[in-house]
Amino acid sequence: MSDTEDQINDEEKAAIVHGFINHAPPGEVDDVIRDSRILLNDDNTFKDGIVEALSKYQQSQFMPVNVDDENAVLLTAHGLQDNGRFIDPATGKSFRFDFSKKSCVDIEDGSVDNGDAESWRSEIDAAISEYVKEYYPAGVSTVYGSQDGSDILITACIEDHKYSPENFWNGKWRSEWKITISGNSATVAGVLKTQVHYYEDGNVQLVSQKECKDEVSSVSSEKQLAEAVRKLVEKFEHEYQAGVFDNYNNMSTTTFKALRRQLPVTRTKIDWNKILGYQIGKEIGGK
Repeated sequence: MSDTEDQINDEEKAAIVHGFINHAPPGEVDDVIRDSRILLNDDNTFKDGIVEALSKYQQSQFMPVNVDDENAVLLTAHGLQDNGRFIDPATGKSFRFDFSKKSCVDIEDGSVDNGDAESWRSEIDAAISEYVKEYYPAGVSTVYGSQDGSDILITACIEDHKYSPENFWNGKWRSEWKITISGNSATVAGVLKTQVHYYEDGNVQLVSQKECKDEVSSVSSEKQLAEAVRKLVEKFEHEYQAGVFDNYNNMSTTTFKALRRQLPVTRTKIDWNKILGYQIGKEIGGK
């Protein structure tokens, strides 16, 4: 096959770069972009669509951004409007995000028309915010609301992360909770995700996800539902965290044991001091 036939076109190159970005570990997307740019060695192709790929990645990562000095909001697909602007459902402000400068720009005051969903959204927002303050050191939450016919749809997103590149590790927690209020009952469904990357003298990632679901059979008020949602979120997230810890602690006797024998095939420990003694004796005897 000739060199010409082996070459890939610009569209395929861009797709490869997008794949690298989509799979970047938390806190390391800038490093991936820099290295991809060097590998591609074609700025025109690199720049085409890079903002779109980065926007989709940061939305999937629930990137926290500061709209002003007091308010932080998550970049998510739920807050992206048709005109490319993001919305802060708590304040009604809309903005564009400059991914090159990593800042909110063109911020505009406004309001969110959620119909009958706003009273439910605001109560659940308050409950989730208090929960996040209690359990997440640097957590940020954003709660969206909408109405579908007679049903009220609430989506609560939670994010927290800790990046420690000087110690060669980064980690992120994300959870998304969808509350569907129909009549006098509500369904609560959640997706919980953790991702940790450790890369000192190696390259190891922990990627974990769990889905959960429950119902609130009797809904009497916005505040009562908000407290019920908080309790369910707290219950499921604590169970998930405990499960991750248990699995990690059991790895040494299960997963790692299956990957490598703890003893050689002789089923006896190797006496390295004795082997070293044999080696030294052999070298002396050969002189």
